Amino acid sequence: MILDKVDTTLAITDKQEYREKLTALQVRMRELEFEIFKHRLPVIIVYEGWDAGGKGGNIKRVVEKLDPRGYSVIPIAAPQGEERTHQYLWRFWKHIPKAGHIAVFDRSWYGRVMVERVEGFCTPDDWKRAFQEINEFESQLVSFGTVLVKFWIHITKDEQLRRFEYRKGNPFKNYKLTEEDWRNREQWDVYLEAVEEMLLRTSTHYAPWTVIEGNDKNFARIKALETITSAIEKGLKNGQGINNHGKKDKKKK
Repeated sequence: MILDKVDTTLAITDKQEYREKLTALQVRMRELEFEIFKHRLPVIIVYEGWDAGGKGGNIKRVVEKLDPRGYSVIPIAAPQGEERTHQYLWRFWKHIPKAGHIAVFDRSWYGRVMVERVEGFCTPDDWKRAFQEINEFESQLVSFGTVLVKFWIHITKDEQLRRFEYRKGNPFKNYKLTEEDWRNREQWDVYLEAVEEMLLRTSTHYAPWTVIEGNDKNFARIKALETITSAIEKGLKNGQGINNHGKKDKKKK
């Protein structure tokens, strides 16, 4: 089991250390945003994780100091209207960033092999076929030159309950807690099985998953920013940017 090996005790307990690291990484993200635009490098960041895992707060810290013209955050919910009449990946293609921009997906196409699988919103043939479809989809993105970063934010079941109870008692947070969240929690083991298979079958050499230890939100935010900045720096170094003619920039020697 992949997630059994995750050390959820990892934490940054020194608030000053956290603030210093956060500021430095956010400034670096702002610098890289301009490099992304200059080299026409498309960047996609995918966030998945348990309910109350801290995805929203993590995303907020990633984009907090960015120029809003250079990125978009795409919240993904159940397909509606026209989206239901197309192959399920169609609605995601619409949000793929143009060269030089960043797209952050708050949940993603992986819903097909998690919530849609567990809740029976698609047939077993549909979700079993989706593993290959997703790998091919991501291969196309990376072949185009995209930097693709995928996060699973992992928290323990006990930590999730603690956060649910906190939201329940906080008038500024209780809107985040729904009956669906409690129902999903009752199916923790079923979702765990789906997540394990997802990580195993869709973590490829060109689009690997990064599992983030999420019990400590500060640690999770720093790890996410470190992973993103490192991936973008690698993409720039490897010449993944797209030039004005739609061809990959050649790596400078």
